[in-house]
Amino acid sequence: MAGNLLRTARYYHEIGRWWCDLFLVMPDHLHALLAFPREPGMSTTILNWKRYATRFLGASWQENYFDHRMRTEKEASEKWWYIRNNPVAKELCENINDWPWWWGGASPRRSFGPDDSVV
Repeated sequence: MAGNLLRTARYYHEIGRWWCDLFLVMPDHLHALLAFPREPGMSTTILNWKRYATRFLGASWQENYFDHRMRTEKEASEKWWYIRNNPVAKELCENINDWPWWWGGASPRRSFGPDDSVV
């Protein structure tokens, strides 16, 4: 399922539903650094993505999700490395390059504007 979740994350990125800086699938949760265009916005986009993943991939989700607005590039970079290192910290692999279940969008990160959401 992890590969399919990554493919849908990349697809959403390619069609402009979100801008994906990092998407990493763990055995029981996922992490993502995403930016959203103003319309339809973060909540609607995530709701639609989770519905698709439930219906077509058999994913099951907790009711809500945790979001956090990145206020600086430094904060975003620190969060990126924290997420990327998560499989190592959880002792699922020895090196970040050993974890296959992640994808990062093109760099540098595109900005939708100062008022748009970043998760």
